Amino acid sequence: MAGEVRVPINTDIDIVAARQQGRDLAARIGFAGSDLTVIATAISEVSRNIVSYATRGELLFHAVEEPTRRGIVVIARDDGPGIGNVDDALRDGFSTGNSLGLGLPGARRLMDDFEVVSTVGKGTTITMKKWIR
Repeated sequence: MAGEVRVPINTDIDIVAARQQGRDLAARIGFAGSDLTVIATAISEVSRNIVSYATRGELLFHAVEEPTRRGIVVIARDDGPGIGNVDDALRDGFSTGNSLGLGLPGARRLMDDFEVVSTVGKGTTITMKKWIR
């Protein structure tokens, strides 16, 4: 199975690179068609949040295999300001910036598993999984 891929996120160009590398790994794992677009879109959303709110961070991608399923894990982490209220941040329309507030809730809807761990002043880690159907 494919190994871990790490992409530093500092600028808009890095978002494009993360999207492509995540999509490429997903294809090697066995995803196809619209699932590749869904995964790339979720990667774009969490990467955009790093650039917009934390300035820099990284994305990690790797394959995951369980007895009855396999998929991709995407981990977005940063040492930014953190999220004061994760429940609010996951609600459609909520934004502390000048956005529509659809990034995190949208990414959560696109992926099968979604977890946010954030500490104000220390940063945020988002772990997302998508399973091959």
